[in-house]
Amino acid sequence: MSPDSSPAISLDAIRPCLEGVIPAAIATTDREGVPNVSLLSQVHYMDPTHVALSYQFFNKTRRNILANPHATLQLIDPETVAQYRMRVRYLRTETAGPLFESMKAKLAGIASHTGMAGVFRLLGADVFEVLGIEAVPGATLPAPVRTRSLLAATRRCCERLSACTDLEELLDRTVTDLRALFGIDHAMVLMADAAGGRLYTVASLGYRASGIGSEIALGDGVIGVAARERTAIRITHATSDYAYGRAARDSSLEAGRAGDAREIPFPGLAAPHSQLAVPILAGGDLIGVLFAESPEAMRFCYDDEDALATVTAALGAMIHTVRQSPAVEPAPEGAAAAEPSGAPARLHHHAADDSVFVDHQYLIKGVAGAILWWLVRQHAQHARTEFSNRELRLAPCIRLPEASENLEARLILLQRRLAERCEVLRLEKTGRGRFRLVVQRPLALEEMG
Repeated sequence: MSPDSSPAISLDAIRPCLEGVIPAAIATTDREGVPNVSLLSQVHYMDPTHVALSYQFFNKTRRNILANPHATLQLIDPETVAQYRMRVRYLRTETAGPLFESMKAKLAGIASHTGMAGVFRLLGADVFEVLGIEAVPGATLPAPVRTRSLLAATRRCCERLSACTDLEELLDRTVTDLRALFGIDHAMVLMADAAGGRLYTVASLGYRASGIGSEIALGDGVIGVAARERTAIRITHATSDYAYGRAARDSSLEAGRAGDAREIPFPGLAAPHSQLAVPILAGGDLIGVLFAESPEAMRFCYDDEDALATVTAALGAMIHTVRQSPAVEPAPEGAAAAEPSGAPARLHHHAADDSVFVDHQYLIKGVAGAILWWLVRQHAQHARTEFSNRELRLAPCIRLPEASENLEARLILLQRRLAERCEVLRLEKTGRGRFRLVVQRPLALEEMG
């Protein structure tokens, strides 16, 4: 087919060919022009004019590329079996960074699916410039009918996010729309703790236990790598290489059997076959990660990745906006709080990690634990129930991180953790930057050192 006989084909139009369902073939030649054809584990979409190929072995193809940078790829659409030829030119090899980590994660899923786990090991991401794409004549199948429009869903979700006025509303709207607009049944939002090098769960969808307050380290699994590299990480098949937080979850359960668990088990599907983690950024700063998963293989494609990347961009911008809003407004007048009654509830505080136990049951630790302990001490010493975010920021004993804009997220975490695990205390929002501590029973406080 000559270039003049059909419209030019863009790389964006054939991205289903790059999902790794059907291996691509690459044709190269050596310095003498002797051809070689081999299969590729992965052709990775970078942008409309670049792809990256997985470099796993120093074989004939690799030697030819280093000697002659021009190559031809044969790609097959897994849904329509349409075939394409792509002319490319080798530019460079990346052995670390966002591109490398994204390809490494996806390759782990492909290797597990094809029974090659432990054999496929990414040595580098070979970056190529796309010089041209042409369709190969032949019979094709009709394209499948899509059950939903991702573009329309993205637009509606971003419009709804723009109408939110605080962080709690943004989080609730995000997880609600993931199910209602995108058909995603299992997801979570995690916020970044830059000082601690971790992320903590503040909202979740579809799990038996919410996992609110559970933590994961930067670089750990799909979520941690997406946060560390600030790039989307997508896996299309189950792989043990990126079993996010499973070791941490198992160790926390074991500690629970030992009677002194101070870790909240991380939520998640027992056997996820598709995972997608997208960083939430604002002005170049990492705010958190949006994570979705499914028991269905190939559930998330490039279009899903684009859609959720757009949603997280809007979410990051809105989080930045609400953080810049005036922090305090007058609290509305309300009825006097009922006096606590019943047997005293025993609260223990461990200063080493600011963990708080209620009636010997672990509740929370870290910054949220320090906030809770300060609040209950203020209540015990001065009978206070009304508080503001501003005074929390000024309280030196809480030791808030320098990035104290995370205070709102910590309060949401604490509020939801109390609602799930504590019948004695709860937090109620009374205005922008204001909240009320509701105490159901008298409190007996003990500092454990």
